[in-house]
Amino acid sequence: MKLTLDVENTVTHRDGKMHLDPFEPTNSLVMVGMLTDQGQCLTFPFDHADHPNQNDYFDRVQMMLDEATILICHNAPHDLVWLWESGFKYDGPVFDTMLAEYVMQRGQKEPLSLDACAQRYELSWQKQDTLKEYFKQGVSTRDIPYNELTEYLVADLHATQELSDRQYAKLLSKEYAGLMDTVVLSNQVAVVLARIYQRGFNVNESVLEDVRVEFENEKQTLTSELETMVHKLMGHRHVNLNSPEQLSQVIYSRKPIDKAMWQNNFDPYMSKESYKAVMKENSEIVYKKEPQKCHTCDGSGKVYRTRKDGSKYARPNKCKVCDGNGYVFVESERVAGLRFTAPDAKWVSANGFTTSKTHLEILEGFARQHDMHEAISFLNKVKRLSALDTYLSSFVDGINTYRKADGKLHVRLLQHRTATGRFSGADPNMQNMPRGGTFPVKKVFVSRWEGGKIMEADFAQLEFRAAAFLSQDGVAIEEVSTGFDVHSYTAKVITDAGQPTDRQTAKAHTFAPLYGATGYGRTKAEAEYYTHFTKKYKGIADWHSRLAKEALTTKMITTPSGRQYSFPNVVRKMNGTVSYFTQIKNYPVQGFATADIVPVVLLEMEKRLSTMKSCIVNTVHDSVVIDIHPEEEEKIISLVRNMNDNLTDLINNAFAVKLNVPMLLEAKIGPNWLDTKDVA
Repeated sequence: MKLTLDVENTVTHRDGKMHLDPFEPTNSLVMVGMLTDQGQCLTFPFDHADHPNQNDYFDRVQMMLDEATILICHNAPHDLVWLWESGFKYDGPVFDTMLAEYVMQRGQKEPLSLDACAQRYELSWQKQDTLKEYFKQGVSTRDIPYNELTEYLVADLHATQELSDRQYAKLLSKEYAGLMDTVVLSNQVAVVLARIYQRGFNVNESVLEDVRVEFENEKQTLTSELETMVHKLMGHRHVNLNSPEQLSQVIYSRKPIDKAMWQNNFDPYMSKESYKAVMKENSEIVYKKEPQKCHTCDGSGKVYRTRKDGSKYARPNKCKVCDGNGYVFVESERVAGLRFTAPDAKWVSANGFTTSKTHLEILEGFARQHDMHEAISFLNKVKRLSALDTYLSSFVDGINTYRKADGKLHVRLLQHRTATGRFSGADPNMQNMPRGGTFPVKKVFVSRWEGGKIMEADFAQLEFRAAAFLSQDGVAIEEVSTGFDVHSYTAKVITDAGQPTDRQTAKAHTFAPLYGATGYGRTKAEAEYYTHFTKKYKGIADWHSRLAKEALTTKMITTPSGRQYSFPNVVRKMNGTVSYFTQIKNYPVQGFATADIVPVVLLEMEKRLSTMKSCIVNTVHDSVVIDIHPEEEEKIISLVRNMNDNLTDLINNAFAVKLNVPMLLEAKIGPNWLDTKDVA
């Protein structure tokens, strides 16, 4: 029996956030709705104000779940977790109409809500959100009039079922041929992600507080050091480093004359000559400010009012010109700031020039090439301060906000947020966690078991290996087959070009050309590597050209897995370049690597762990994180090794491809997520 399901639950407002999950002690399952493929529609109250604590329906709901051959939901992970946490069991397949719609959009991101889908498909059951006013007034779900809530739930069920029928028909049509496998894979993964969400990742509260103190102390030190540097660079000109506009003035020593007109005068593709002329016309040099003795009060900070007869009052007033300190601050003849030159119009922002992390790194690379030690130090400190602010707000505060009463962070992983199909996260977004093994926040995550450990199984150079396979570049295939260290080679090329670079820093440059980046706007040494990449991996460059032709001809890009990306507006421009070329190069690599291969491995791991206590608790980028029970460490190590031996066959069988590029999982184990060591 096909069974369409939806649940209604309460929400909790805490720390300025809305929590929809069943892990909040104050939340409850209010109602479960079910619609059979025979048209029977049933609603079961469990904690409505008119029917409080009604568990009489539990067995009936469970019986229908047992009889279901497939569960149809809109946003299945939400419904599944509520069922599981309420004591129900369901291990069968699901069809998530939200995910199906996402896949069929082929990267064209239209709204995925049930009401938006109902309108697009012109369903006979149009969702009428009659409950919004209740929620605006702060009325709890359980207190909404029973008849209105039931009517709302019934409408959702019918709309979801009708939507699924329409979607299934589309998937069987010629236009959407090939997408069914991607929809099936996405739905299988949705169940695993729901399990990860349910399990949670154990958090050591005391270590989290230690990390907070560590970050705040470092932030305080950095702020003090930057204030000293800013004073040296800008004199007595006040600078708020949290303001992109003011930071821009420190770095580039120029500011817009008229901010309202500033951006309108720049074309991102204008010539360098035109850019220089427009920039000179629309901006002015920033000079240091220096104190001068106030002429109004002669430096005393006091002024005396004069009577009509010319005599002065005995009691002085505070000088308004200098605000009583005796000095006024005026522009000197010395140029302020670091005096960097923004190379082209793409560096123009609404508030002056860009101060993004990427562009600061470009400037830092330039500064290193030219031994600009003060600039290197300043840019490093600014980047680090910005990172600390992000770490504190997104991770330390985020973990505290979303950590539940069970002491765990229940990691939300989403398949429908990115254009490529790559996982994103929420509450907080763990996918934004910095790569590498040095991020202190990772050490707050520990095993749920006394004596347990954390394993991270990470793909080695997954994107590069995927690009090697997709392009069939002979050099790239040989390198990954022989264990050639691509990142160290990248670092050497950039270093030899005059910009000292370590392996970790070079990683971003290794992958950047795969994702459509060029040497445009980079330092001379970095640009040299990008040119070198194109010459060395000519097969990848040729593949990029073939992708562009495919997109222009079919308005579509298809990966070996069958995943598709639509480019309805792609054109060849007057200068010969192809619009959306960055995305055309980017999507196949990210799609095949992290939206297809990683999920297949995730599914296989979940299957193999199903009889063990150890469990998957997170996945970030191209890694899988496992909470290992103390009695199962050797079993888990053996499991990962066995999977390594069979990775190629696993991927080949999943997508009916012949992978001629080896795939490798590198496992590390430790007492927490940070302090992990390679498995011997």
